[in-house]
Amino acid sequence: MSRFFRSVSDSESDSESSDNESFISDEELSSDEGEQSDEEQENQEEQPKKSRFLKGAETDSDEESDEEFGRKRQVKSALDKRLDEMNSSIKAIENGQKNNDWNLISTEFDKLTASVNKATSGFDAIPIPKFYIKTIVEIENMLQEAPKEKGGNKKKGGAAAKGLNNTKQKMRKITKQYEQLIAEYKKDPEAFMVEKEEKPEIPTPKKADTQKGAVGTATVDESELDGFTSVGKGGKTVVPITADNIFVKLREVMESRGKKNTDRDEQIGTLEKLIEAADTPFQKILVLLALIPSRFDTNLSMAEHMQTDVWKKVEAEVSLLLSIVEKEQQFVIREDADELDHDDKDIVPEKGQVINIRGSIISLVERLDDEFTKSLQSIDPHTTDYIDRLRDEPTLYAVLVRAQSYIEKHNMLENLPRIIIRRLDHLYYKPEQVIQSTETMAKSMLPDYITSNVITAEEPSQLIHQLCTYLYKQSASVLRTRAMLCHIYHYALHRHFHTARDMLLMSHLQDSIHQADISTQILYNRTVVQIGLCAFRDGLIKEAHACLQEIQGSGRVKELLAQGVQAQRYGQQTSPELEQLERQRQLPFHMHINLELLECVFLTCSMLLEIPAQAQAGPNNKRTISRPFRRLLDYNERQAFAGPPENTRDHIMSAAKALASGEWERARDYILAIKIWNLMPETQAIKDMLVSKIQEEGLRTYLFTYASYYSTLGLAQLATMFDLPVARVSAIVSKLIWNEELSASLDQVSQSVVLHRVEPSRLQVLSLQFAEKAANLVDQNERLLTTGRDRQ
Repeated sequence: MSRFFRSVSDSESDSESSDNESFISDEELSSDEGEQSDEEQENQEEQPKKSRFLKGAETDSDEESDEEFGRKRQVKSALDKRLDEMNSSIKAIENGQKNNDWNLISTEFDKLTASVNKATSGFDAIPIPKFYIKTIVEIENMLQEAPKEKGGNKKKGGAAAKGLNNTKQKMRKITKQYEQLIAEYKKDPEAFMVEKEEKPEIPTPKKADTQKGAVGTATVDESELDGFTSVGKGGKTVVPITADNIFVKLREVMESRGKKNTDRDEQIGTLEKLIEAADTPFQKILVLLALIPSRFDTNLSMAEHMQTDVWKKVEAEVSLLLSIVEKEQQFVIREDADELDHDDKDIVPEKGQVINIRGSIISLVERLDDEFTKSLQSIDPHTTDYIDRLRDEPTLYAVLVRAQSYIEKHNMLENLPRIIIRRLDHLYYKPEQVIQSTETMAKSMLPDYITSNVITAEEPSQLIHQLCTYLYKQSASVLRTRAMLCHIYHYALHRHFHTARDMLLMSHLQDSIHQADISTQILYNRTVVQIGLCAFRDGLIKEAHACLQEIQGSGRVKELLAQGVQAQRYGQQTSPELEQLERQRQLPFHMHINLELLECVFLTCSMLLEIPAQAQAGPNNKRTISRPFRRLLDYNERQAFAGPPENTRDHIMSAAKALASGEWERARDYILAIKIWNLMPETQAIKDMLVSKIQEEGLRTYLFTYASYYSTLGLAQLATMFDLPVARVSAIVSKLIWNEELSASLDQVSQSVVLHRVEPSRLQVLSLQFAEKAANLVDQNERLLTTGRDRQ
């Protein structure tokens, strides 16, 4: 074959072949063709014609190219690669020993240790390499001779001394870990290195006889499987979990936690097997401290809640952990404990010895409580699922009581307020009967040895008092503020209005509440509203209106009480992040204050105050006591057709118009027809109080409206008109005269009211006009502010 054809392949372009042929003479071509043997021509004919796009691809595979150049491809297993890494590290350590380079020795020994740990751990683990033990002994011997060469190290600088110190620290830990193997090596190094490891022979499986072209299945006896191991996910050998390798498996799970592409369900399954295989208390404690956070890791979203079945498993495991540490008092779980280095060995404490294990009981309990609240926020409250979920609250409360007892017992006083405020949050809004029931159920779920030195009361009111009193003594202002608000709320709920009002005024929380966090501000709003409802139940109309006016008059009651998200007006849109935060702050449905009842109470109080004030001031006076009520009343009066009342507002507006015209019976009927009163405790007493207030305010309205038409009015006649005792009518009229609200005098002999006609002076008329204009200006200002705030 001519030398010009050696580098030319069939895949070259036509232009190239034509150029090459132009340099070749016919004689050379004919001579070259004559030189080709028949065998070469046959080989060329057998080769397939290659595409010109595969220029330069003279072989079909890499193996053919390797054979062409005399090389053979070598495939190494993962174990062989690790052994090569170990050998390279050992050679580098030997060079460092020759040059006395401790930095190199320290670095390469770290690499060697990491490679050995990878090879000796996991499902395809191998025994500890003996050359690793030999290297450890050599470095240890070199360290013993290092003090003699201390002067040489000083000349090299501080880097060498630092490397020497690092190597010493590492060797102390390693020699302790492989103490037995190092002793065997030192006893007889040659025998230790020559001794071969026995490897089990794996018999080849028998192949099932199948006919050609037919598919058959063969059953394998257990004897044929002898020598094989089961393979799990990823082709790794599954090593059965025993009491001896629990800590090794636990370390593998903890090292993989939080890494990318980690299967959390598989981790939880492994930990569940570990807790079943654990025998000693130390093993169970460590596995539970890893299993409970792993279950929490399955739900990383702040918006979604943990599934109920998973939550119940976590609650059972937290209770199991507490029961173990309560019985085994030599093991104490503390947040400030040092990391326990037990070298994957079980620890059996001696008598009187206390083993501190790093962990946080309070964090696990708080996360459990938070997940319970999130689940209640997500479940539809109008279904049976919400009631079923709410039945788990006594169980959670029992866990809180148990955790409090454990924290008290071990003097973790810095965590005690956190658990007590959680316990208070579950009780303060409940009636005393429900509190008593919760305490009884929790006590029945707990062992008899669970006691508390801080909280000893069993009566509900005393229990709330002790919980709050303990929090008052804490340095954190947030805890004191929340405890005070919970205490006031509890007093208001049980009709102790004056106590609750005095505590709120003496605490001066109204001056600094705007600086508190949002959850505390929500609790403050709830407390003020509850005080207003308490005042209404006691018949204190002015006080109830004063407490409810700020919240109810804002138009954002749902947001202020964290009972819903207000619909945005004027096309405003909130960001998804803010909306999510708003929804996370929402209270569970069973903690809500009925907004319809709240509005009914507020409008009723406004009616009883506003209608007599309007009658006294006259039709031209713009002074208002309740702006929301006056707005609704004006809107109702502008309606061309007023049908029968349908909802709560319509009933109150109809009652207000009837009361203004002196028809107190109609006003009474409209108010009593409201069905929302049945939701309040002691319904009949509240209705009787409302009837009495309507009679009294009807009398005052009548006197203010028709006083100019009479010269005298008989007390008996007034008592008959408003169905009141004569003594009560006399007391009301006397109070009006004393407060200078009515120009009249009381004639005790004739039992009548003598009305005086007093013409106002010029100065009084001008003063009234000035006051009216000032009130109009204030009214316009407030309307502008309200409109601007709504548009923002």
